[in-house]
Formats: sequence, structure tokens, C-alpha cells
Amino acid sequence: MVVATSLATTLVVSGCAGAGSFGGDGDGTTVTVAIVSNSQMSDAISLAPEFEAENPGINLKFVSLSENEARAKITASVATGGGEFDVVMISNFETPQWAENGWLTNLSEYADATPGYDEDDFIPTLKESLSYEGSMYSVPFYGESSFLMYRKDLMEQAGIDMPAEPTWQQVADAAAALDSPGLSGICLRGKPGWGEVLAPLNTVINAFGGRWYDENWNAQLNSPEVREAVQFYVDTVREHGQAGAATSGFSECGTQLSQGNTAMWYDATSAVSVLEDPSSSNVVGQIGYAKAPSAAKGDNGWLYSWALGIPKTSEAPDEAWKFVSWMTSKEYLNKVGNELGWERVPPGSRLSTYEIPEYAEASAAYGQLTLDSIDSADPNDPTVDPVPYTGVQFLTIPEFQDLGTRVSQQISAAIAGQISVDDALDQAQQYAEVVGRTYQEDQG
Repeated sequence: MVVATSLATTLVVSGCAGAGSFGGDGDGTTVTVAIVSNSQMSDAISLAPEFEAENPGINLKFVSLSENEARAKITASVATGGGEFDVVMISNFETPQWAENGWLTNLSEYADATPGYDEDDFIPTLKESLSYEGSMYSVPFYGESSFLMYRKDLMEQAGIDMPAEPTWQQVADAAAALDSPGLSGICLRGKPGWGEVLAPLNTVINAFGGRWYDENWNAQLNSPEVREAVQFYVDTVREHGQAGAATSGFSECGTQLSQGNTAMWYDATSAVSVLEDPSSSNVVGQIGYAKAPSAAKGDNGWLYSWALGIPKTSEAPDEAWKFVSWMTSKEYLNKVGNELGWERVPPGSRLSTYEIPEYAEASAAYGQLTLDSIDSADPNDPTVDPVPYTGVQFLTIPEFQDLGTRVSQQISAAIAGQISVDDALDQAQQYAEVVGRTYQEDQG
């Protein structure tokens, strides 16, 4: 999901026929777009001069940020009404909460007035997750769930048959068997951040029967189920994972697998854009894909979208929508496929993407599994036992940005070997109890 860049780096690209210099030349309206820096977003920036050529009078200025930086800067700007950005890249975590707060523009009203945009073409679970009171307040650039990616050739050489729906124990056993000098058995995120290590780890917690809170907002992070899940995750990555696991995020693990340095990776389905691109991967065609691993619970794939929203503070919402609708349209997806390659099409947003013959061919190994995983993810029922929150790999409560970050720092320290899992979870439990009490007081 991320490629590290400096905070608030403004990307300016020249060569925009008929639209002046990319990033604005002082004429017309400048639309400032805060965007997360990864490969799909970089592709959008490279194609954006075509938008300017088609829309004279609109100049685009991109602020490209790494994931953790983007969350912090965009949240601070929108929450305080800063007004720096006309378009913000946010997710299904922020969208419903910010819509309820009145911070975002209703995009369904724009979509309904835009011929051919077809809001109903978005994958239903994704559309619902980006909606508030029946209207969309951000629209997906891409959507993702999570699955297991593994080297088919290495599995075959080792005589390992990875099932289509593996258990976590089967994955750990395969990691142990494939771990060898110069090749880690698996890559798992360990980098602090509620959107980094906690994304895969929370699905493991769910799989093992754990939860963050019971129905009455009593914190459960030191429960036997959570302890077992976190100990399993930490032991697996420490014993058979990549070097420097405590500082590894999505991009680092993507590099490990695409360069042939690890045998498996459990992470976002959007990783295919890196793994199956011959310009960035040495293992094209060698990767197998399987459902998110299970334990006490199956169907553990997460549900996530990088989406585009328009803050209420934007002074150019009409121009901002023109860009948002361009970047999230059916035509854009075809443009990427035809100009950059079908393996680089942003996946998981529109149902019609999976009906394009060229994309179906390019995504034969992973396309249907991606669609099925997104479609079966259920943020309203993420755990074995009942919970008072929604969300699979995060809790859709405002406090989770801070709570999740604090907990992730404890987990990362355990992965680094600085503290034990028990100590990490005891501290995490204290953090969670503070948040839980505020909800108990509200109920009381």
C-alpha cells in the first residue's frame, strides 16, 4: 500500500498538452489532491496530464504521502477545517465517521448527476462501507481484501500442497519447511501503525476467536484467544519471517516477495499490482493465491478501500468532482489497462472490471479470488463472539487511530524482541480499557 516519501512532497509533472504545466500555471482553478503514495496512485499521477488536457481550466496539484503520514496530515486538515485539500484519499475507516461529523461532501448527489458514472457498479460491500445514511461520501479508487500469496515453484519443490483455504497452522508449517538461508519462510508486517501491523494481525486475532471488546465494551486484549493469536503471529515472523520484521510494512514485504527473497506473504489483495508486473517483479507467474487463513473462524479476509472524498471546506467542489469521477470511472480502468498494462489496473472497486476480457485473462490467477474475498468480508460480523463495533482489520471508532497506534507499537516491540507478548498485551489491555470506559459511560 505504501512507498515512503517525505512529508507533503508535492509531485509536479510537466508535459500536459493544452493544459499548461502540470500542477498549475496560475490560470484557472487549482485542485489540490492529497494522495497516498503507492504504485497505483503513482500511475494515476502519471496519467493525470490527460485529465488536464481534457479539462482546460483545471490544474492538478498532488501532495503525495506515505500511508502513516497521509492519515495524520489528512485527518488533521479535515478535522480542523484547514482547507488545504480539495480531494483527500481516505478509507472506509474514516468515511462514515467523517460523513456523520459533516466534514465530507455527499458524492452520491454528484454521481447521480454524472452520466455513465454508475455508482451501482461498485462492489456492494465496498459501496456500503463508504456510505453514510444511504449516500456515498467517498468513492473507491481501489478495493481490497486479504489473501495468502506463495511461491508455487518452491512449494512444489518441497512437496507442499497449499490448499485453497488454508489454516494458519498449515501456513506456519509451510513457513518452517521453506525457511532457508537467503529465503525467509514468510513475510508478515511488523511496522507500527494501526494500518500497518494491526491490519494482518487483527484478522489473525479474529481467526483465533479473539476480539478487542465484548458486547459491554470490556477490553479483551489479554484474553486467552488474543494471547494465542498474537503469540502465534510473533513467533511465526520471528522464527521464519524476514529480517527486520519490526520495521517491515506493506511495501517492504512486497519487495521481499517480488524479488524472490521470501516464500509466502499474507497481505492485501492489491499486492498483485506489484507481484504480477514484469517491470517490478522477478516472480511473475510463479505466485499462487489462497484465501485468508482460518483457525477457529473462517472468512477472515479484511475489507479496505483507498477512496477519494471531497472535504466540505473545498472551494472548488465541482472541479474536484470532475477529477474524482475521472480517477474512479470505468474509462480510467480501461485507460490504465490499455496504456500501462492490465496487471496494473486498480483492482476491487467495480464489478464491471471483472467482465473486461483482457483483465480477466491477466488476472486469471487472482481476480475471482479477490472479488470473492471482498464480497464475503463482513465488517458487521467480524468475530466468533459478538462485539459492539464494526470493522474487520480495524474498529470503526474515532479512538482507534490513537488506540490502534499505541497497541501496534507494543506488538512491534514484541516482534523486535524488546518485550514479551504478555507484557505487550498487558499494556495494550490498559490502553483499551481507557477507551472502553468512555463507551460504558455513554451506555450508562
